[in-house]
Amino acid sequence: MTSPAPLLVVGDALLDHDVHGRVDRLAPDAPVPVVSGPRRASRPGGAALAACLAAADGRPVTLVTALGDDPASRALRDLLAGRVDLVELPLTGDLSSKTRVLVDGRPLLRLDDGDGRAREATEAARRAIAEAGAVLVSDYGRDTAAVLREDLALAAARVPLTWDPHPRGGPPVPGVRLATPSAAEAHTLAHTDTSPTADHDLHTAAQDADRLVHAWHAASVAVTLGGRGALVSHGGTPLLVPSPVTADGDACGAGDRFAATAAGLLADGELVETAVRQAVHAATRYVAEGGVRSDAVDAGRAEPRAADRAPTGDALRTAARVRAAGGTVVAAGGCFDLLHAGHVALLQAARRTGDCLVVCVNSDASVRRRKGSGRPLVPEADRIRVLRALECVDAVAVFDEDTPERLLAELRPHIWAKGGDYALARLPEAALVESWGGQVVLFPYLDGRSTTGIAERAALTPGRAAR
Repeated sequence: MTSPAPLLVVGDALLDHDVHGRVDRLAPDAPVPVVSGPRRASRPGGAALAACLAAADGRPVTLVTALGDDPASRALRDLLAGRVDLVELPLTGDLSSKTRVLVDGRPLLRLDDGDGRAREATEAARRAIAEAGAVLVSDYGRDTAAVLREDLALAAARVPLTWDPHPRGGPPVPGVRLATPSAAEAHTLAHTDTSPTADHDLHTAAQDADRLVHAWHAASVAVTLGGRGALVSHGGTPLLVPSPVTADGDACGAGDRFAATAAGLLADGELVETAVRQAVHAATRYVAEGGVRSDAVDAGRAEPRAADRAPTGDALRTAARVRAAGGTVVAAGGCFDLLHAGHVALLQAARRTGDCLVVCVNSDASVRRRKGSGRPLVPEADRIRVLRALECVDAVAVFDEDTPERLLAELRPHIWAKGGDYALARLPEAALVESWGGQVVLFPYLDGRSTTGIAERAALTPGRAAR
């Protein structure tokens, strides 16, 4: 079974707080809004957010970052416990944290505290970089990348290294596989000698990317364009990867989602273009599903839930978020070996019946027990990747048992969708779904489409197939 490759994240961790409230009036003593009913939540920020997002993809993640003995550092350690492995650098000062005050989901004010910086490298951190199979540098300008720069330069010559830069940080080391600045960051970094313009059109982004490829000696630069997608340059004609849909929502953390996805896929051996395309899709979905709010922990809850630590945590969080908002959770299950038009039609129809679709996939071991030693034809990690690339799929979860009943009991979907070649009596999970008021719904398959049929036709020689 092929599992997602491990990823080492090196960078500046932050502690972020969100205060959500409402505004009904202005203060009597000054023309400023009064925020009532504040609800506070905390979450990992900066490199810590990128590490958690990569871990939510089911891959082992180690985070090299600077932490101290201050309250913010201690709180962040609690939030990261059980999610990523920590390799700590000494921190000078207090860990940086930011507090956003939001009204109706829109930022009203931001407060920044702490200006801690990484003091020096450690042997443990150098060893982690030397042994890493892939690296993401999440630079927030607080010296973690700076004190480890020589080690990172050696890693860039050996393994896929992705660098998410910051205008206050140093440039990526030569030889990075992919750098991922936003359009505004790319323009600032590409025009250090001039006054940057606020006009970040495609022509400007292409020029900036081309300039940075050469200035940084990078293999490629992907300039993220917000809701428009990303533009990839290797130093010539750029490739535009458009966003599949327009996602309205809180874009905070979308850059970390993009970088974490791209770095993880490069770790898995994907090409840069494939990694960027799937990273655009992941960032779009991240914003549409609520962004950083999906990873926030209410004040007072120090330990992350068991679901957050599980490989299926992303799917469970998606279902919980939609259910809490009063939406309908739809789940569909199967092997999805050799994904074909029949599968896609089923998943598209299932997604239209609710507000999110979670696909429950048989693990490789489960498929072998059900289908025989010759199956699956496509390994688990690849099946997951293909399913996640579909716009109708919001999350994917894997189960090892012969039936998905244990996973369904955690997801508790309102609708359990299956192909029309099943009869209700043949579904052992039907009674379970109905026990919490859920409904099993059958959808028709397209005629003549099946994995077995495709595999059998593919096994024929060209001459026999023609007859």
